[in-house]
Amino acid sequence: MQYHSSQNISITHLMLSYLKNLFVLLKPRLSFLVAFSSAFGYVLGFSGSGINYVTLSFLSLGGFLVSGSAVIINQIIEIEYDKKMDRTKNRPLPTGKISKQEAIVFAILVGIIGLGLLFIYTNVLTTILSLSSLILYSFVYTPLKRVGPIAVFVGALPGALPPLLGWVAATNDFSIEGWIIFGIQFIWQFPHFWAIAWVADDDYKKAGFKLLPSGGKKDLNTAIQIMIYTLFLIPLGLLPTLFGVTGIYSALVATICGVLFLSQTFYLMKECSKEAALKIMFGSFLYLPIVQLAYLLDKI
Repeated sequence: MQYHSSQNISITHLMLSYLKNLFVLLKPRLSFLVAFSSAFGYVLGFSGSGINYVTLSFLSLGGFLVSGSAVIINQIIEIEYDKKMDRTKNRPLPTGKISKQEAIVFAILVGIIGLGLLFIYTNVLTTILSLSSLILYSFVYTPLKRVGPIAVFVGALPGALPPLLGWVAATNDFSIEGWIIFGIQFIWQFPHFWAIAWVADDDYKKAGFKLLPSGGKKDLNTAIQIMIYTLFLIPLGLLPTLFGVTGIYSALVATICGVLFLSQTFYLMKECSKEAALKIMFGSFLYLPIVQLAYLLDKI
């Protein structure tokens, strides 16, 4: 009995460890941000007596799963590159905890379920938009990372689609307001990704990833480009108010956050250091959710 009990515990432990590694493959923090941005776009675009929480829930879950499928495909394509980088070498695929074949099956499964939920509970436009995002991220952005900084532009497209996806789920239409919230998240990604690329540059070079602008240099030119894109966030942050989606209070919050975010880029321009880039990276993590929450709370 003792032997069978120990064996059952061992099998249970292995199964839980395997499921944990499958969950890690989904990059849950990133996929949760996709789900949150989708929900943000849906609530902002919804009009009527009350929000349809069933649609909202399945939109968020579908967005999470489609994002998970995209990042799994990304990891499958980049197994050999991930083995070379300190930040990725302990992931389930490089370590062999999950096989490539298992990851492929899992990516297909969660992708189909995610798209299926979006098709059933939202509309055809939302489903097509989500599928387009998956294809762009997995099969265009991923290989371009070793080509040059054009990858950041391409990657910013699927990265900015979740709020538009939510807006389309609520309205079944590509209106100017939806494109505004897409534009804010699109522009935000340039300082966000370039700050990450600056901080992780030595690691990225091991895999041949070329994401920094200005010839891939950590210099004043790159810092200026980061500053310019961050500067654009200030007028963009006012557009939801100008188009009557939100009120004046969120415009004030977006402006303050934009100015504080911009101030961090001046420090990078002065120092051109990893420490300064790290501050921008963390600043970008704070900027987007704070501004999006302000829009939600101030929705007209």
